[in-house]
Amino acid sequence: MKAFIPCGVAGLFMALVLLTGTPWSNAHESSFAPEDKILFTKHFQNSLFDITEHADYSVEILLDDKEYKIGKNSVGIVLHNARDEDVRGAEIIFIVRDLASGKSSTVTPRITDKGNGLYIISGLDLMKEGRRELVISVKKGTIEDRLKFILPDALKTLLPKGRYSP
Repeated sequence: MKAFIPCGVAGLFMALVLLTGTPWSNAHESSFAPEDKILFTKHFQNSLFDITEHADYSVEILLDDKEYKIGKNSVGIVLHNARDEDVRGAEIIFIVRDLASGKSSTVTPRITDKGNGLYIISGLDLMKEGRRELVISVKKGTIEDRLKFILPDALKTLLPKGRYSP
């Protein structure tokens, strides 16, 4: 019986070591490592920023033409994927809907891929007064996701540049 107890304790200890790692190690293995956490970068101070519904993309709408010259009735958007990489060659649908009338804009915006995740959306009429819903759908390959901004409400709470998680 005395020989069985040390073997049993040693066996139990070895099983715990195999299941949890060495007790003297400071590193803790986990199925969700902090570096796997999804973080998206917002590059500019005065821009709209949000993460799509399923956290597949982040969309940053460039509003301040002091930092970059885009043009009248145009906006720039920066797209990143869930690995915070620039999204090139995406299909983008940009819809502006008047919330008072429920009607969508009849203008079809022109979307130009400028490379490195920057797209120029031109031919917009964003100067109208009133509340509007801006819906942006992004598709790259088989990954499709979307987000909404309510204007001008979204302009009242601009996030500072930095890194954000869903």
